[in-house]
Amino acid sequence: MPDAVTQFEHHRTTVRGLAYRMLGSRGEADDVVQDTWLRWCEVDHAAIDDAGRYLTRIASNLCLDRLNSARARREVYVGPWLPEPVVDAASLYEAPPESASELADDLSFALMLALERLSPAERAAFILHDVFGYGFDQLADILERSSAACRQLASRARVHVRSAEPRFDCPPDRAEAIANAFAGFVMAEGDGRVIQTIALEPDVAGRINTIYIVRNPDKLAAVTRI
Repeated sequence: MPDAVTQFEHHRTTVRGLAYRMLGSRGEADDVVQDTWLRWCEVDHAAIDDAGRYLTRIASNLCLDRLNSARARREVYVGPWLPEPVVDAASLYEAPPESASELADDLSFALMLALERLSPAERAAFILHDVFGYGFDQLADILERSSAACRQLASRARVHVRSAEPRFDCPPDRAEAIANAFAGFVMAEGDGRVIQTIALEPDVAGRINTIYIVRNPDKLAAVTRI
């Protein structure tokens, strides 16, 4: 049986990806990973049948606590609240192999903003079921709710997310061409300090539909040029 450190490291990127999707902040996601590790160190690992599910439960509850407290902070935020940008998604998150969802690799601003419309419980149910592929019985164990309640949460969340999706989908090759045509996605000073990121959302015709600009230094702290 793998030791506790090996088990945790095996699931680290999944925990971080879950936390980022839940919180929209890479810094807070890293904090959740650290807190999850500390709690993992305190348990009897020999008594745990599924390390991945156990770690997911810990991380989910930590994220829910943070989300509930973050709501009040975001209500007084100056300007529209945008997720913390992720330039190199592969360094943050790897989709679990059992997940066949088309959302598994989606860390776009459009999806992250749609998730902001959800209550903390809806967000957790949607991410765990629609993205990570957990069944409702598994969600019931993780979220400590009934299977029926988890199904309703995920269903309501799905409606909200779909209503917030862009009206048009741009073909991947066109989206890549648009992205490659723009420089200054990550703008930095001469000393390497990042001062701004830009994310583009194209429509089906390849035209820019929305531009998201982030300049908040707190949200750019973890961004590096690649």
